Amino acid sequence: MTLSTEYPFVLPKGFVDEDGEVHRNGVMRLACARDEIEPLRDPRVKDNEAYATIIVLARVVTELGTVPRVSTATIEKMFASDYRYLQDFYRVINFGDPTILETLEPGAPFPEAAVGVD
Repeated sequence: MTLSTEYPFVLPKGFVDEDGEVHRNGVMRLACARDEIEPLRDPRVKDNEAYATIIVLARVVTELGTVPRVSTATIEKMFASDYRYLQDFYRVINFGDPTILETLEPGAPFPEAAVGVD
């Protein structure tokens, strides 16, 4: 048995870069403890706890179209639906059952049960 550590995704709308190019395809890796601990030291998180999610996503999204490096600025500029999609995707691959990804259309919303929403 092998463990998958990277998962491809397709954003519902796509990240629009400064040249107007839309990037929908990406890859997210599994998070490690450091990915969730390090953001707590960031001063932006001390001012706003919700910012930790942006930092975590910037750490674990390893590819996004032809964007050379995914940063917090990249995540900040995403459409709300894409940001929500990445949050749900993160929950599924790290805390849920990633086999659900095989049953979904690219960019489709996740079933509430898959992301732990009651």
